[in-house]
Amino acid sequence: MRLAHLHLPNITPFTRVSNIQQILTTRLLAHKKAASLPPSSASSVTSIYPLAKPPDPTIITFTPNPVYTTGRRDLPPSNTSSPSDSKPSPELSLPPSLEPIRSLLTPPAANDPSSARPVAEYHPTLRGGQTTYHGPGQLVAYTILDLRRLGLTPRCHIRLLENSVIDVLRGFGIQGFVTEDPGVWVSDSSDSTKQDPKKITAVGVHLRRHISSYGIGLNVTEEPMWFFRQIVACGLEGREATSLEGQGVKGVTMEEVADRFVNAFVERLRTDFPPGPPGASEGIDEVYKIQVEDILQEGKQEQARLFE
Repeated sequence: MRLAHLHLPNITPFTRVSNIQQILTTRLLAHKKAASLPPSSASSVTSIYPLAKPPDPTIITFTPNPVYTTGRRDLPPSNTSSPSDSKPSPELSLPPSLEPIRSLLTPPAANDPSSARPVAEYHPTLRGGQTTYHGPGQLVAYTILDLRRLGLTPRCHIRLLENSVIDVLRGFGIQGFVTEDPGVWVSDSSDSTKQDPKKITAVGVHLRRHISSYGIGLNVTEEPMWFFRQIVACGLEGREATSLEGQGVKGVTMEEVADRFVNAFVERLRTDFPPGPPGASEGIDEVYKIQVEDILQEGKQEQARLFE
């Protein structure tokens, strides 16, 4: 099969990327639903999502505007709203982990144009894990895949993401590793027992009918560090974050890191999870680049089939 890589080169609103991800996951889920239905029931679905060829898996790489996100283990109590909503609630509903920084997230008063804009947005998500930060200086990669088609279990998927990041770090001369805590870690010391490791990559995914979404956030520059210091990232008290720059790698572009991650992901998949016999799991034969317009154009074609 082919793997599509969508790289967004500029800082992109988190909501926009979430919408793109939703389009892609919906296509995979719709195709899977149609494939599981008897012919008489599937006709209305297959008229929109033809069964001849499953949608290609996609990796989205991007850098969002400053945003704090929470996973399923750290959602707010109720009435969730974010500063980016079209009509945000006057009282932003936050989980306990973000209450100490409410002033950084609260929208400006409608009757006070001089009030400061929020420093960062807040978005609850369905991924696993707790509270983390994404923003400038970080490379985020979302993997939208059918795990069954690739022969991956949920645990294997996580290991694949982690090992892909470790391979990227190795290419920069950095030794990354995993611990009992989530994510990918590094140590400034050759002996990791002498110093607490620092987290360089967060990992959090969501699965629905074995269709994956979300993925990893790899710190490239030191710019995110101030934002991480405002929270207890991933619920890990006393743990510090670091970046490629913090480990001595400077001048690397987001696009270079993005390409290295996608290449490492494909190579790891081929090495650790080779395709099975015909009719079983498949492998990635080719990676190709796409643009947002390609996704939207396909969406227009699907809408056209809907109203035929």
